[in-house]
Amino acid sequence: MKLISTNLGDRKTITWKNKTIETGIFKNSVNYPVFLGKEDVEKDSVVDRKHHGGIDQAVYGYSEKHYAYFKKLHPDLEWNYGMFGENLTFDDLNEEEITVGSTYKIGECILEVTKPRQPCYKLGIRFNTQKIVKQFWNSTKSGIYFKVLQTGFVKTGDELIEINQIKNTPTIAEVFESKK
Repeated sequence: MKLISTNLGDRKTITWKNKTIETGIFKNSVNYPVFLGKEDVEKDSVVDRKHHGGIDQAVYGYSEKHYAYFKKLHPDLEWNYGMFGENLTFDDLNEEEITVGSTYKIGECILEVTKPRQPCYKLGIRFNTQKIVKQFWNSTKSGIYFKVLQTGFVKTGDELIEINQIKNTPTIAEVFESKK
């Protein structure tokens, strides 16, 4: 699994349903190594600390292969890596095979798989339609949250290498399905 994009976002203030909302979901690809810290990605805005960031959600990874599925549903959008709010876009990150608790090495870091992402209305804001939230729930394309066991830098081109696959634990897709 190859890292094809590192993505960061600034705090952005928007108006949605006559309310002022701050979000960090608008992420864009950057062309330099990023530092994965214990609770978040350095220089990335995490606005809602209740649902994002923290020890068990320090880094969010998503698969480029999932983009094709959603591009068919939203062909008029301008697509770029980071669309789903992910910090790391991989060429192939398969939620149906990756199990909770498994560990991986990437760049200078060691990551542990913790849980799937659960979509909220801010994903709908990013896509300019709340339809995406239901479409996301109706797939197994949730992406993966990671805990950072060893901090450090990662960069585009780094490989996500499995260190230890935990067997007899659910896959990320199974956990995602159980949350519906």
